[in-house]
Amino acid sequence: MVLKTFGWSFAVTALGLVAAILFGGWTAFGIVAILSILEISLSFDNAVVNAGILKKMNAFWQKIFLTIGILIAVFGMRLVFPVVIVAVSASLGPIEAVDLALTDKDRYQELVTDAHPSIAAFGGMFLLMIFLDFIFEDRDIKWLTWIERPLSKLGKVDMLSACIALIVLLVASLTVGANAHQHGGLHVDKAETVLLAGIGGLITYMIVGGLSGYFENRLEEQEEHEEEEKAARAGKPKTALAIGGKAAFFMFLYLEVLDASFSFDGVIGAFAITNDIVLMALGLGIGAMYVRSLTVYLVRQGTLDEYVYLEHGAHYAIGALAALLLITIQYEVNELITGFIGVFLIGLSFWSSVRRNKAHAAAEGGTGGKTEVSSGV
Repeated sequence: MVLKTFGWSFAVTALGLVAAILFGGWTAFGIVAILSILEISLSFDNAVVNAGILKKMNAFWQKIFLTIGILIAVFGMRLVFPVVIVAVSASLGPIEAVDLALTDKDRYQELVTDAHPSIAAFGGMFLLMIFLDFIFEDRDIKWLTWIERPLSKLGKVDMLSACIALIVLLVASLTVGANAHQHGGLHVDKAETVLLAGIGGLITYMIVGGLSGYFENRLEEQEEHEEEEKAARAGKPKTALAIGGKAAFFMFLYLEVLDASFSFDGVIGAFAITNDIVLMALGLGIGAMYVRSLTVYLVRQGTLDEYVYLEHGAHYAIGALAALLLITIQYEVNELITGFIGVFLIGLSFWSSVRRNKAHAAAEGGTGGKTEVSSGV
C-alpha cells in the first residue's frame, strides 16, 4: 500500500537528487534535500485538508488531482509562479524573466522579495477565510469545545467570516502604510498593494469555494434523493456516492488554489536557502509530490474518519499560517516557526483523536456498546 501510494514520490526523489548532483554537485544535492524537507513540513496541514476534500470526489477526479494537479503544483507553482512574479513586478517579458532568474540570481531574488507583501496578503486572506468558515461552522464533532462551541453560535451571523477577514486586511494595510510614513514615506503605495492583493484573495476564495459548494450541495441533494428511492425499493440503507461532474471540477479548482496559497510560504522561504531557480524547483517539486501522495494515502486509509480531530488540527494550522503570512508583510518570520506550529497542531490533534478512540473503546467495552463518549477536549 505504501509503495503503491508513494512510488512516484520515491521515483521523483531519486531523479531530482541525481539531477541536483549533475547540476551542481553534492552541495546542490544537500540544498535540494533541505528544500524537500522544508516543503513537506510546511505543507503537511495542506495534505490533511486536501484529503478531506479529495475523499468526496470520484476515482476519475482523484486521478486528475494526481496527474494534471501535480503538474500544476510542481511546474506551475514551484517553477513558473516565481518567474511570473518577477515578470509582473519588474514589467519584464517571460523570456527576460527566465533569463534574469538564470543569469542574475541576486536581482531575481530581490524582485521576488519585493513582491512578497502582495503574495502574503493574497495567500493570507484566502487561508484565513478557510479557517474562519471552518471554525464558525456548527459541527457534530468538536475538538477544542471551549473555543468551538461559542464560535459556532457566532457563525450563525451572515457574512461574519468575510467581515472579520476584511477588518484584519484593513488593519494590516493601515499598519503597512503607517510604518511607511514613519520611514520617510518610502513604499507608501505598499498599503494599497496589500489591500488590493488581499481583496483579490478574498474574491478568489468566494468564487471558487462558492461554486464548488453550490454544485456539491446540488449533487448531494440529487444523489441523496436517488439513494433514498433505491434504498426504499431494496430495503437497504442508503450509501454515500463519490462526487463527479461540475461539482468535482470546481472542487479540483478549489484544491489547486488552496495548494497555491499553501505554497506561497514555501516558495518565499526557499530563498532563505538558495536563489537558484533550478534547485528551488527540484527541492520544492519533490516536496510537493510527497504532499500529494500523503493526501491520497490519508484518503485510502480512511485516516480522517478514524482520527476525527486531524481535520480540526489542520484548520487551526491554516489559521496560524494565515496569521503568519499577514505578519510577514511587515516583519520577518523564520520558516522553521511556520513548520513547527503546523506539525505541533496536527500532532496534538492526532494525540487527542487517539485518546478519544481509546475512551470510546473503553466505554463500549464496559457498557456493551450502548454508551457514547463525549468528543472534544
